[in-house]
Amino acid sequence: MGVAQIGIPGLIIILVIVLIIFGPKKLPEIGGAMGKTLSEFKKSTREIMDENETPKQDKKKQL
Repeated sequence: MGVAQIGIPGLIIILVIVLIIFGPKKLPEIGGAMGKTLSEFKKSTREIMDENETPKQDKKKQL
């Protein structure tokens, strides 16, 4: 069972549990932190992919 199979009811249950645990005042802070984390992860992934592609392109130019 993957994350894609959770569905809307599962997401609602998860959000309600998070709301109960952290309260409504902490949710914006948690959301902001998650957004920053995801953007940093994407940035790092792009940098790694660019580093892996650069040597391949250099080899093609040398031939």
